[in-house]
Formats: sequence, C-alpha cells, structure tokens
Amino acid sequence: MQLHISPSLRHVTVLPGKGVREFIKVKVGSRKVSYRMLFYSLLFFTFLLRFVFVLSTIDSIDGDHPKCSTIGCLGKRIGPRILGRRIESNVPEVIYRILEEPVSKDDVQGKTDVPQTLQEFMSEMKQSRSDAKAFALRLREMIALLEQRTRTAKIQEYLYRHVASSSIPKQLHCLALKLANEHSNNAAARLQLPSAELVPALVDNSYFHFVLASDNVLAASVVATSLVKNALRPEKFVLHIITDRKTYSPMQAWFSLHPLDPAIIEVKALHQFDWLSKGKVPVLEAMEKDQRVRSQFRGGSSAIVANNTEKPQVIAAKLQALSPKYNSLMNHIRIHLPELFPSLNKVVFLDDDIVIQTDLSPLWDIDMNGKVNGAVETCRGEDSFVMSKRFKSYLNFSHPLIAKNFDPNECAWAYGMNIFDLEAWRKTNISLTYYHWLEENFKSDLSLWQLGTLPPGLIAFYGHVHVIDPFWHMLGLGYQDNTTLADAESAGVIHFNGRAKPWLDIAFPQLRPLWAKYIDFSDKFINGCHIRAS
Repeated sequence: MQLHISPSLRHVTVLPGKGVREFIKVKVGSRKVSYRMLFYSLLFFTFLLRFVFVLSTIDSIDGDHPKCSTIGCLGKRIGPRILGRRIESNVPEVIYRILEEPVSKDDVQGKTDVPQTLQEFMSEMKQSRSDAKAFALRLREMIALLEQRTRTAKIQEYLYRHVASSSIPKQLHCLALKLANEHSNNAAARLQLPSAELVPALVDNSYFHFVLASDNVLAASVVATSLVKNALRPEKFVLHIITDRKTYSPMQAWFSLHPLDPAIIEVKALHQFDWLSKGKVPVLEAMEKDQRVRSQFRGGSSAIVANNTEKPQVIAAKLQALSPKYNSLMNHIRIHLPELFPSLNKVVFLDDDIVIQTDLSPLWDIDMNGKVNGAVETCRGEDSFVMSKRFKSYLNFSHPLIAKNFDPNECAWAYGMNIFDLEAWRKTNISLTYYHWLEENFKSDLSLWQLGTLPPGLIAFYGHVHVIDPFWHMLGLGYQDNTTLADAESAGVIHFNGRAKPWLDIAFPQLRPLWAKYIDFSDKFINGCHIRAS
C-alpha cells in the first residue's frame, strides 16, 4: 500500500500494493492546515525558545534567583505582567516605614557619629552586618543631617548674594564723594548740560532721543560712552540722563568734565521736572505704600535668615525684598515717560546695566505697527535658561485674580533696551493700568507677582508690545555665565541683568571686560578711587 498526500494537504490517496488502479481517495477538511500556518507556527516557537533562552541567561547573570528554573523564572517575570499585577519589590517594608517617618532637627543635632559621606556609611554597614531596620535608621540620620547642612549653605549663599549685590562698593562711594567735592570747588564741573545753544535739540524729534535713569555715575558713564562711541552719527544723538537729588551733583560733574561731543548729553534730577513736583504723583504714592508693606521685614536680613521653618526660596524672596533698587524711584520712572517728555514722539529707554555695541539709530526705522513698546521676547531662543520666560515665570497664577485675567503661557518680554512710541502711548491707559495692578498687589500683600517692575509692566503693556529682533538685546549676563564671549560680542546690546553686576566683585570675570573696556582707568577720579579693570 502506498500513501500519497497532495501538496495542498487537502487530499490523501491510498494505493493497493498489487498495482491495482483502485484507490481510496479521502478528502481532508479545507483550510485546516496549510504551509503558511505551519511556517508561522514554527516561527513563533523559534522566537519563544530564543526569548526563554535570553531570560534564563540574564537571570543566571543577575544571580538574584540561583534556584530558579528556566520555566519558573519565566513565570515569575511574565506572569504578573500578564495578570496585570505589580511585581513585588525586593526592598523590605521596614525600610520604607522608617524612611517615611519625619525627622526633627533635634534627632540629629549634636550627634558626632553620623556618617558624613556615602563611603563612610557603606563601610559602617559592612562592618556591623546590620539588619534592614538598622540600615534604614542610619540612612535616615545621614540624609537628615545632609539636608540640614544643604539648607544652611543655601541660605548663606542667598545672604551673601544679597549683601554683595545690595551694598555700594567703596570704590563707587569714593567716586561719588570725589565728584561731589569737585562739583563744589570747580566751576568747570558745574556746566549747564547741554549748553544753551543745544537746548532746542532736547525737544527736536529729528534727533535720536535716548533716556537713561540711574543713580550710579560709573554705570551711567559706561552706557553713555558705549552709546556714543558706536554711533555712526553721534551728532544726532541726545541722551537724557535722569537721576535723583543726591546723585545730581556727582553726575553733572562727571559729564561736565568728560564730554562726549558731538553727542548731546542732558543731566536732570527728578526734582527739576515740573510735572513731578506738582500735585499727587502715582509713582511716589506707590513707593510710600511699598515702603509700608516692606516694614514687615524690619528685622532685617539677620531676622529673615534666622527663620528655621521657611524654605530657602522663600527666604531668598524676602531678602530680595530688602534690595534698595525695589524702593528706588529710578525703578518706576519709566512708566511716566510720556509726562516727563511731553514734546517727544519716540525714545529708547536704557537701563544702566547694559553695554551698547552697535549703532542704535536703525531702531527708529522699525515700524511699530501702532504698538507702544518695542521689546525682545524672552520665551524663545537658543539659550533655554534665559530665553524661556512666560507670564507664569513672573505672575502668581495660583492667585484667582491673576488666573482669571491672563494666560500663563503668554510670552514675556524684557526691560533694559526698549523703544517707546510716546505718541501712541498717550492714546492708551497703560499708566493707569500699571498703578491699578500695583494697588491690587498691595491689597494682596505682594502675592500677585515676584518683586520688580517687570511683572506690572507685563500687565500694563499687554497687547501693546511689538517684538523686535533678539540682536538688539541679549539678556542674562548678570545671573548666569553660560553665555560665551563670542556670543556676547555678536549682540547689539548686552544686558547684565541679575545680581552679578559688572561693577561688583561678584561679576563673571570672563564677561566683565565687555563692560570695563569703556572705562578710562587712567582717569584721575577712577584711579584715585582704585577702580580696576578686574
């Protein structure tokens, strides 16, 4: 008898052994078995065997289950996942329980045998052969001690930064005193700025008008010098320097003795503005309220640092609240530019911690499209640390008043170098909006935003900002040193915003030369006060 199976496996033929042509033909059920099914079945089992082999090999290498058979290990690894269960942790429950218990400062205070490093801890554990409970207790003590030391170090860092950034360096104090003395004794230091024949240019809109508000003579001199030296047509540049009463004499003396011809320099104190000396001025009222709110910090920096319950970030914010710049009239004056310069149509406002590295006259060619404030956005750019600021970076969106009125993802912009269309500004209620939100912040105990004038500026100028090219304003040189010298040199204006101002000892040494190159260190006032390039 012979047996023949058709290639499709659909027919089986049985032939008699004596050559008889008779045969039995059996038809097999269609599509029960096929080569394709056979191929896929073999492929599946081949993959499964390789998978089991890899798992068993890894299990042998790990050595976690020396008595675990291949099938057993496979069940342990795959079973819980198939059944939707979480694989049980090998960490004893007692370790979790002990580490979750709160640790007070007294628990580790005064202990001298707590391991100081991970190496000491591991050495002690190996020698003592401790159980899981002892291991967890010792680990908790070490972590608690390190957390306390980290907190103390962080608070000390904030305190030192506060002192370094808030104090007036003795060199700058010396410079102001020497210039004030020169102002009293030398008629050449009391020149009218500008001279009488140039006064009409102060209200002439055919000139390029810049405004600088500062009580720092050295910083103002760098801004003015860098502005004029990089100008293609300096004879068309007018710089209006606004200062306070105490700095007026030193500022006038410096620019009288160090003219920047052919540019026109005006030095004017706030008390000399008629508008500011008549009636109630919102900026002065805001400062009085601001001072009353800050009276809660009367204990000074020592009392703030001594608080053992608050987080370091909260302490840093309170220290920042003590900074003199937040109670300075110079910090708020830009919101009243239309009133201070009623005859001007457009100005560029400059902070005193910037350096100009290019001609700024092309800023007047920018079409503002009816907007008031030309500024650089700070939510996009190559530097993700500096250029990642949105409204949520400055405003407190956990407060319902902020959450109801603003979008947390709205792109922020920067003060420091801004084009202000004063003609368009006078048609808006920007200044009133600014002071309305300052009042709301006072009512909320300063809980609507971080300190400074940028947060209320973001609110007041909302919908009135024209974005300009980032070339005109590079930020962050005062609080991070990631910016390379080559990148900084390629920007039109660089801004040392942050605590590490270039005139302080805490300035970043690789970036300070960009600022210092505009100072003549051979000048008798600079040299006499021991102001150095580095």
